[in-house]
Amino acid sequence: MEYRQLGGSGFSVPVLSLGTGTFGGQGEFFKAWGGSDVAEATRLVDICLEAGLNMFDSADGYSGGAAEEILGQAIRGRRDQVIISTKATFRRGPGPNDVGSSRHHLLRAVEGSLRRLGTDYIDLFQLHAFDAKTPIEETLQTLDDLVRTGKIRYIGCSNFSGWHLMKSLAISDRNGLARYVAHQAYYSLIGRDYEWELMPLALDQHVSAVVWSPLGWG
Repeated sequence: MEYRQLGGSGFSVPVLSLGTGTFGGQGEFFKAWGGSDVAEATRLVDICLEAGLNMFDSADGYSGGAAEEILGQAIRGRRDQVIISTKATFRRGPGPNDVGSSRHHLLRAVEGSLRRLGTDYIDLFQLHAFDAKTPIEETLQTLDDLVRTGKIRYIGCSNFSGWHLMKSLAISDRNGLARYVAHQAYYSLIGRDYEWELMPLALDQHVSAVVWSPLGWG
């Protein structure tokens, strides 16, 4: 398996990773994707590791957190062999603070993901979407604090526009905060918007592309 550096960091990741959106299959949206249980997920993890693919991507919103729980059980006893990336931002409850990228929500989200995954650190933690209501400085300071405590190792974002990403990087640089090293975005042979603005930005700013749906929902 070929490995590449993750953005401007010294951390190496495989060129392929396995998304876990099909783990759990809870709720109408994720039920349509699939419903891998622990046994099936463990089989998939086994196949991946045998092929040298050791990066697994999840999110706290996948099947209401069930995907993280299943992934945690599938990698039990071999945490040191795998790279875990997960995401937060989307709504996790009915309250006004159960959504977004505020300090309150992100701290709770990380603790919840750690518990469900059965680990004490996350290799790559990403914002699932841009939160226009929360000051970018608050979000980045919170992520920096989590990096300094060792609960997350590297930070990334997902589904950001070019200006969302560039402004965030500028704030990190100005304030000496942890910097996004990855941007998870849609990119496929039939969906190539990423090439227009985000790809040149990523090359210039050393932000790796972590692609979702590379087969175009195929």
